[in-house]
Amino acid sequence: MHVHLIEGEAGCRYAVDHAYVAVVVDALRASATAAMLLHAGAERLLVVRTVDDAFAAKREMPDVLLFGERGGLPPDGFDFGNSPQTVSAAKGRHVVFTTTTGAQRLVSCWGARTVYMGTTTNASAVIRAATAHDTDIVIIPAGLHGDPDFNAQEDWVAGAYLAKITGLPVGEGKDLCAYWERRIEDEGLPLLFANAPHAEKLRAVNLESDISWCARVDVTGAIPTVIARTELGVIVHNAM
Repeated sequence: MHVHLIEGEAGCRYAVDHAYVAVVVDALRASATAAMLLHAGAERLLVVRTVDDAFAAKREMPDVLLFGERGGLPPDGFDFGNSPQTVSAAKGRHVVFTTTTGAQRLVSCWGARTVYMGTTTNASAVIRAATAHDTDIVIIPAGLHGDPDFNAQEDWVAGAYLAKITGLPVGEGKDLCAYWERRIEDEGLPLLFANAPHAEKLRAVNLESDISWCARVDVTGAIPTVIARTELGVIVHNAM
């Protein structure tokens, strides 16, 4: 068994083509928010690619809550944004969730052996689940949907952290994984998250507090796990 780090849609395709376990890492902030929605007691998440799909789900299921973001902020008509700190209203509710990148990657991973969302905030739990399968694991730093050249530093940092705690040898992405592991040792998670280009985007929309929050380790044991595909997206339950 090996662990691989492959960014974006290429990582999704690799996991699907090989029927490996996929762990989608959108560290700022979708992976943390999805985990905390389940931690707060959401009954399930319907993760969809587009805002239009979210509203279509709302028309079919009027009682759902809409969580998500575009440009870091909740789209007009949404109940809440994409912050792991504002999830308490999800208790006992069904949630529709869409984000710029993390949601896209999660839907694209349908067809992998098992699909999880993970980051530092649920690191131990998600890696315990992922390594329980007798197959390779593909950790997928989400990147930025529509911009393959974007420097998704925080996703690679969180991905390398997860890879290390698997205890498995690294296959694809070995050199980059080693690079980020060294930087984690030298600089620490909070600084690497704070210095990421995506962090600047969050500061620009007054969401700076989410940056340090998302750099924490093992805040929750919740494990967002894809269990089914629908016409609109994928259904996510807590596998803890």
